[in-house]
Amino acid sequence: MSSVNKSILLVDDDQEIRELLDTYLTRAGFQVRTTPDGAGFRQALNEAPSDLVILDVMLPDEDGFSLCRWIRQHPRQAHVPIIMLTASSDEADRVIGLELGADDYLGKPFSPRELQARIKALLRRAQFGQERSGSEVLAFDDWRLDMVSHRLFHIDGEEVILSGADFALLKLFLDHPQEILDRDTIGNATRGRDLMPLDRIVDMAVSRLRQRLRDTEKPPRLIRTVRGSGYQLAANVVASNGH
Repeated sequence: MSSVNKSILLVDDDQEIRELLDTYLTRAGFQVRTTPDGAGFRQALNEAPSDLVILDVMLPDEDGFSLCRWIRQHPRQAHVPIIMLTASSDEADRVIGLELGADDYLGKPFSPRELQARIKALLRRAQFGQERSGSEVLAFDDWRLDMVSHRLFHIDGEEVILSGADFALLKLFLDHPQEILDRDTIGNATRGRDLMPLDRIVDMAVSRLRQRLRDTEKPPRLIRTVRGSGYQLAANVVASNGH
């Protein structure tokens, strides 16, 4: 996937990191905007959309978590891929970010080359959904998922915002309804987050998707846990064109 014309918005209060990444990613063909704080980030995103955003967790005016939450509620940028940067080794920070809808996490210090690889992976995933032909809609249980816009609707009319990772995992289940998916298969759909053990990543991803789907019964009704094997979408899926 070409990085030409792909825009990135970065917020980090460390001037050296901003300048380093601005130079590195610009040379790689990206259009880069940077800002040192949350206020500047909000203004920049409202002024012009971005294809991907990079959020530092610790900022002088507000943290990256609140910005992540704000993005996922943004009327035009709710589905933009999000990478969070953290200097903390505390797993709780990573859990919070992923629960709020971040697509990937990278610990400081990090290699700009690794960051670029993760950026390209997330942009490829986002582009895949946009390039699907037609306006295919998948209906399952009480839900309808538009495969082009990544918009998820309940039959009561509520729209649920999905992160890129949420969409990738839901698509995996919808591609294999009634099948038991093992942890390796699910882990591949949520790859890129190598800061935690695979089991922890999978459990978090499935738990977050269950919350999006209101699947909070005990035991869950829609995405079932198959002990010792993995998870299963207990629903039939019907594809149609248009809404």
